[in-house]
Amino acid sequence: MISVKNLTKRYGALLAVDDISFDVGEGQIVGFLGPNGAGKSTTIRILTCYHPATSGQASIAGYDVFTQSVDVRRQIGYLPESAPLYPEMRVREYLQFRGKLHGMDRAQRDKAIQRVTDRCWLGEFVDRPIGQLSKGMRQRVGLADAMLHNPKVLILDEPTIGLDPTQIQEQRKLIRELGQSHTILFSSHTLGEVEKVCSHVLVIASGRILARGAPEKLRDSVSAGSRLIAEMRGPAEDIRRGVSSLGGVRKVGVESQDGWTRLSIEANEGSDVREPLFQLSSSKGWPLRELRREVASLEDFFVKITAEQRAAAGKG
Repeated sequence: MISVKNLTKRYGALLAVDDISFDVGEGQIVGFLGPNGAGKSTTIRILTCYHPATSGQASIAGYDVFTQSVDVRRQIGYLPESAPLYPEMRVREYLQFRGKLHGMDRAQRDKAIQRVTDRCWLGEFVDRPIGQLSKGMRQRVGLADAMLHNPKVLILDEPTIGLDPTQIQEQRKLIRELGQSHTILFSSHTLGEVEKVCSHVLVIASGRILARGAPEKLRDSVSAGSRLIAEMRGPAEDIRRGVSSLGGVRKVGVESQDGWTRLSIEANEGSDVREPLFQLSSSKGWPLRELRREVASLEDFFVKITAEQRAAAGKG
């Protein structure tokens, strides 16, 4: 549905987007994850025909972004980071205006406005001036605008920024629901948003795609992607030696307090040492009061991959 090949964007000497390529399949919700200044918004503005690219190719629903921009705009709904609304207009009035720009007749506009205001929970606010709405409600108006012409693709740039926790949860739920009928490219610098909403992730930093895949696969790719946390009662050094001797154990961290030894155990890839650990505690008479797997987070992956990128850039 979205295809990007060797896309590059320069602003004078600044290389904002550096030869990136990716695809977003139909029906996917793909997170575009990166720190501020990574190139996310620049890429999105190119895909939505607001900025030209320096070089490369991009298409949406089979239409070329650079030579068929009118057709591309018909296929996408775009919610920028700060939705450009008219505060003096009422919600219904604004959506009527936007529907006219899409070439809808009165009946089509009325039907579309009913659909998007229901979907975005705007029913009781539809006749209020936009300027009187909260930040969260204005974001909903912007999303309703993006959905008005029922596009195949929704491109959302930081759609939860500035919202309170309740509004963020509601926005996440809505985006997941929209993913059932739309292809969505969802930009964010917030790891939790991407992990809870998206089925696939693109990680970008300094204008380059550093990684891609399902969130769980990216988490698993972190070295020492998971570890065991355990607590035993017994001599700390004996426990450390005993656990270190188990097959598959790579590293053991030990902390002692009030007679209990807390262990942080990193295992080799593919090794599960929970059963041998339990057998060790039983055979030695060391009471075991905690044993759990601590899985690496997407944040761990992001920190690791961006640190590697900075280190590589420093060497260059």
